[in-house]
Order: sequence, then C-alpha cells, then structure tokens
Amino acid sequence: MKKLSIILSLLAVSVFSFAQQKIGYINSEELVLSMPEAKKADAEISAYAKTFQDQLQGMQKELETKYKAYEAGVKTMSEAMKDVKEKELQDLQNRIGSTQQSAEEKVAAKRQELLKPITEKADGAIQAVAKEKGYTFILDVSSGSLVYATPTDNILEAVKAKLGIKDAPAAPKAGGK
Repeated sequence: MKKLSIILSLLAVSVFSFAQQKIGYINSEELVLSMPEAKKADAEISAYAKTFQDQLQGMQKELETKYKAYEAGVKTMSEAMKDVKEKELQDLQNRIGSTQQSAEEKVAAKRQELLKPITEKADGAIQAVAKEKGYTFILDVSSGSLVYATPTDNILEAVKAKLGIKDAPAAPKAGGK
C-alpha cells in the first residue's frame, strides 16, 4: 500500500510539472508567406529567374534552328561535315544544360539571400511572442521542428555530464590573443 501511494505521489508530481509546460505551435512557412517583405522578395526572385528563362529559351531556339538545318542537309553532307555539325549540336546542348544548372543555383542563392533577413525577423517575433505569453516550447508544424525552447529546458550539459563528456576549451577568437 505504501508503494502504491509513493507511485501515485510521483505520478501526480510529474503530471503537475508537465502541466506547467506551456507548448504552442506555429506554421512558420505560412507566417513568412504572409509577410509583405516576402511578397516583395518573391517578385524580385521571379524577375531574376525570368532573365535566365529568356536566355535559355533563346539558346533552345538556336538549337532547334541548327537541328532543322542539320536534318535538311544531312543527306548531302560528307561524313566529316556530319561529324562537325553533330558535335556542334551536342556542344550547344551541353551548354544549355550547364547554363540551366548554373541558373538554378544562382536563383536558389538569390532566394536564400533575400529570404534570410525575413525568416530571421519572423524567428525573432516568434521568440518574442513565446516569451511574452510564457510558452516553454514552440513547435513549427511546417517543418516538424522546435523553433523556441526556454534555455532552462536544454538538457545537453546534463547529458554530457552523465556520459562523462567534458567541454573542449573554447577556440581562440580570430585576431585575439
């Protein structure tokens, strides 16, 4: 009987301590998309991507024109001329692929550059609201990640101690003594 009352007491304490944890959630993707800065950034990214699309369309038209000319004259070409024209077509096709890959990388970098300050602003607002409203944790439903937690709930140091892991000395600062 005594064991049962101890177990019930422990259970009540753990339920009470869990009840003190205030957990909220947000869809940060929806938040960022609703911000005016994001709409402006999206328009800028679209305009930037369009310049590459125009360039690629021009290259594609050039390829089509050269291929039609090749098809029209292939029967009268010597083998050496066929080889030259086929290599020319292949080189142009490779350039198109390379240009497309480069364009995708540049657009992704531009997107990241423009959205970084916007997401940082959103994260700051999430953390401010979490603190103001007394939330212990904020979960992001758009990515399934934790976007805010009170520093006192971080158990990293306790787990390191349990495992006998000692922190490495801090790395010297660049330019410092």
